Amino acid sequence: MTTTYHDVWDLDSIFSGGSHSQEFKGYLKSLEATLTSFQTELDDMKKANNTNTVLWAEYLERAQKISKKVREASAFISCLTAQDVTDEKAKLLGGKVKQLSSKYASIMTSIDEQLLAFSESQWKDFISQEKIQEILFNVNERREQAKEKLTADKERLIQRLSIDGYHAWGDMYNVIVGRMKVAVEENGETKHLSIGQAANKMSDKNREVRKHVFNRYEQAWEKEADLFSNTLNHLGGYRLETYAARGWEDVLKEPLQINRMKQETLHTMWETITKNKSDFVRYMERKAERLNIDKLAMYDVAAPLSQKVTSISFDEAAALIIEQFHSFSPRMGDFAKHAFENQWIEAENREGKRPGGFCTNFAESGESRIFMTYNGSASNVATLAHELGHAYHQHVMNDLPQLSQRYAMNVAETASTFAETIVADATIQQAKTDEEKIQLLDNKLNRAIAFFMNIHARFLFELRFYEERKNGPVSKGRLNEIMQDAQEEAYCDGLSEYSPHFWASKLHFHITGVPFYNFPYTFGYLFSTGIYARAQKEGQAFEKKYVDLLRDTGRLNVEELAKKHLHVDLTKPDFWQEAIDVIKKDMRIFMALTENK
Repeated sequence: MTTTYHDVWDLDSIFSGGSHSQEFKGYLKSLEATLTSFQTELDDMKKANNTNTVLWAEYLERAQKISKKVREASAFISCLTAQDVTDEKAKLLGGKVKQLSSKYASIMTSIDEQLLAFSESQWKDFISQEKIQEILFNVNERREQAKEKLTADKERLIQRLSIDGYHAWGDMYNVIVGRMKVAVEENGETKHLSIGQAANKMSDKNREVRKHVFNRYEQAWEKEADLFSNTLNHLGGYRLETYAARGWEDVLKEPLQINRMKQETLHTMWETITKNKSDFVRYMERKAERLNIDKLAMYDVAAPLSQKVTSISFDEAAALIIEQFHSFSPRMGDFAKHAFENQWIEAENREGKRPGGFCTNFAESGESRIFMTYNGSASNVATLAHELGHAYHQHVMNDLPQLSQRYAMNVAETASTFAETIVADATIQQAKTDEEKIQLLDNKLNRAIAFFMNIHARFLFELRFYEERKNGPVSKGRLNEIMQDAQEEAYCDGLSEYSPHFWASKLHFHITGVPFYNFPYTFGYLFSTGIYARAQKEGQAFEKKYVDLLRDTGRLNVEELAKKHLHVDLTKPDFWQEAIDVIKKDMRIFMALTENK
């Protein structure tokens, strides 16, 4: 008998009362006092020119503890604003948390300034201390990055101005999306769907429904395109001005630095993918045949191939995920069970939620929360497994120093995609008929299209947008053109209709935390595929190796991580080709099963 789980998360165990929580209000007040007093201490140290390396090591340890509190507050706000986009109180609190985050960033800038100021002998004394040895990679990384930035006072000014001059544009985007509705006709009635609900409708088994919702969806984004072109242009302009002040000419410098990744690795990855795209175009052509259309449109890419699409309840999805995680790793399975039992997941299909899905970490509580809108599709099950993978990644790192837990987005996507693959393969193996197996293989291959083509289109769009933005704001019409051109190139002209307003509808272009919120997904997908292939060969014996790799994601760059744990060179095409070949095996099975059928 399937266990019944709640599909609404529990936030009261973190701070009771939601956006009206007095407990959270007191937490923020205490945190602000701590940040202010700590900054004063650091300023006094600077005025006194105190270079006591033992004291500075203690300050860095204190900063890591404060970081947990800032992260706790940020995670709570992200949950509040996601579960109810109309929660005005949560939005105001979000502004306060951004101010506190800026104060914390200022503290870290003061510490970075001191790391640069140490003489060579002082630096040797500083890093020889046991508490610094534990975070040596991270400390060296901060020192090297500080060398390439402006002086500490200018960087602090940028941080303060970013609240209202940078992050505010991302907030504005969320406000606009939160009030948007997509008017669709259903059973003779007009229904007004939220953005998230409309997005789910575009995987409907009925092509007329998909096309209708897609057209109305595009119209909704066109209606607000003036506002979205403003948010995007201001975000891009702010970044470019900041880069110019620092003397950074390449817009990829920051995202590559954040992802601890070489440009050579990124180039090799995309080059290897591009060389293999023709095979995936053939898969799209076969899918079009199965759907009895000449060519797939954007709204057909994720369409189900079978009219007998079964809906999977939330409880059934939970049972499947727990079972399959457990088959790879009992520890991972137990963790997923704990997450379901303790209401870490917000999955209810209701109005007022923001679109998309995410996993956030409450650093001080040592817990995670997962957000999505679940409607019973196979892709929803995949998303649920994906986000639980993120949560497990954080779980195995919780005992590490806070600085060593700061893993980059590209390796963050490794654990999530690995978890998703475990569940996807299990469902394929359990398929009772060819029709069911074809549908499940199609779901899996659709992910490859997303990572190889959709993400590639996003990457190409951003590169070209920034190039044009250097000469001034880019019009909404031109943004549409750049977007469609990028999609046509990335999909190898394989679609009959594209989504020119994708630059507006995709939240990732408007996120202020991380620029180029795209290529890390593809990296994580292929990196995890290579890891998964090894896990299949070694069985449960691979579990410890996998956890060891995850624990190192916050204290090695990706090239070193791959060399240490997988013995491969990511700047060469071999690893990427091997990972793509694993995916091609699924495609060959799909093509054989659909031959002349």
